[in-house]
Amino acid sequence: MPHLDQRLKAVACQIRCGTHADIGSDHGHLLKALLASGRIERGIAIENKVRPHANSQATLAGCNADVRLADGLAGIASGEADCLSICGMGGESIVRILEAYPDRVPVTAILQPNRRPELVRAWALRSHYNLADERIAHGHWRYVILRFEKSQNCPANCQSHHDPAYDGLDRDAALLLGPHQLHRRDSDFITALREEQTYLRSLARLTKEATNRLAVIERVI
Repeated sequence: MPHLDQRLKAVACQIRCGTHADIGSDHGHLLKALLASGRIERGIAIENKVRPHANSQATLAGCNADVRLADGLAGIASGEADCLSICGMGGESIVRILEAYPDRVPVTAILQPNRRPELVRAWALRSHYNLADERIAHGHWRYVILRFEKSQNCPANCQSHHDPAYDGLDRDAALLLGPHQLHRRDSDFITALREEQTYLRSLARLTKEATNRLAVIERVI
């Protein structure tokens, strides 16, 4: 069974379903570990680059998994997967993939943006998905792992979506920093915010985005 780093271990812990699609599978190690551990019954690996596609084919040879060369959700049919994961991309790229084929996003989505997780959280609210859980995995930096579940209380044509994860919170702060993190207020989370506050205050000039982030952090702590 392939070795998973702390980031992919944290992702794997959020997955248990029948058929799971991993978008941007790269080496295919996540799917192989999920299959070997019995957390999924069947895997679909999707890559849009030839070399990573070949890597996934080699890793998943002999496994109950399809390896497909395709661009994002173009590689699966609506309803084919029970769950999907997209890991190691920026929030902009993840949202682009999800919005290209919204009818093909399954009821459960585990998303690990390397940056701009607030864009992914905002996508979920627009698309009627609840943020069921969020975790931090440590590696080269702090990785955010988000698990979303399709709301059963909002029909496709409803204009507003209420996610209880955001109840009682400053919405801007919750989108930027994570509602579950704000509810839990773990010591590691607060320490990381204080360190970022110190760093941002030390800069001679701040972008508009950084200025907003600093203001949000200072409201929270």
